[in-house]
Amino acid sequence: MNKELRLILVSCIILLLIGAVCMTGCTDEAPAATPTAAPTAAPGPKQELHIATTTSLYDTGLLDYLKTDFESQYNAEVKIISAGTGKALEYGEAGDVDVMMVHDRVREDLFIENGFGVNRRVIAYNYFVIVGPESDPAAIIGLSPEDAFTTIMEKGQTDPSVKFVSRGDESGTHAKEKAIWTSAGYTYDEVKASGDWYIEAGSGMGATLTLADEKEAYTLSDIGTFLAYQGDISLVIVVKEGDILLNIYSAMQINPAEYPEVNSTLAKEWINYLITEDTQDKIGTFRVAEFGRPLFFPSLGAWEKIGVTQEECETPIS
Repeated sequence: MNKELRLILVSCIILLLIGAVCMTGCTDEAPAATPTAAPTAAPGPKQELHIATTTSLYDTGLLDYLKTDFESQYNAEVKIISAGTGKALEYGEAGDVDVMMVHDRVREDLFIENGFGVNRRVIAYNYFVIVGPESDPAAIIGLSPEDAFTTIMEKGQTDPSVKFVSRGDESGTHAKEKAIWTSAGYTYDEVKASGDWYIEAGSGMGATLTLADEKEAYTLSDIGTFLAYQGDISLVIVVKEGDILLNIYSAMQINPAEYPEVNSTLAKEWINYLITEDTQDKIGTFRVAEFGRPLFFPSLGAWEKIGVTQEECETPIS
């Protein structure tokens, strides 16, 4: 290779090296991307949660009170259908709602056994009471629930001033009334056929209390709804003692395996929200300042007292 050719070759190599260095330098010196904050997830569309509930949880205002914080926390809208337990269970069996809130353990267990519901949790309890005219025409004050029912029926058949108004709507309260008649030794068919003293309202608890007040009759009510209506009616509590009067409220998911279209995620969040310590405190203090006593008692810490398992009251759904 002659000298001239070597100079050309060396020059080319030098130029190539300079170019490579420039390219590398350009790459290293390229302005870095401006740091930006991680994008904040825009709120998604508001979710809907559909609940079928027994009338007492709704008529007292409890669910409207509890749902406000939940809707805010979960960007949700809670839509509530209020009906007797029997009707509410029908909504659940049709898959028309995401959550069921009722108070009839026998039918709740059957609902789950039949594959319609899962993840039942106890959320509150209170007691049933027998209410009636202050004059107490059947003289049942101080009797047991079973003896009070028996006395009302016996006297109602001969004394037109003694009447009883039944929910008559297959609600949880109606189921409890039937249980008391059974415990007293009567079949429900016997009771219904025993005279005009027995009146079936076929309506919710609030409407039944109003009807019983108009007719100056006795009726069975949960204490929460009675207190909520107490200012509008003249009925008074005449029987309030007896183990059979315990009233337990629960919530359960509609089975997503049976109904894939239900909002099972939000249903789970709602039930877990209900059993938190904060929500349980709200349940226990709801309208206490107004009535001087709780309408509902929290289930948290009360599982032994009300005869259920701790898991049913306190274990979040996973």
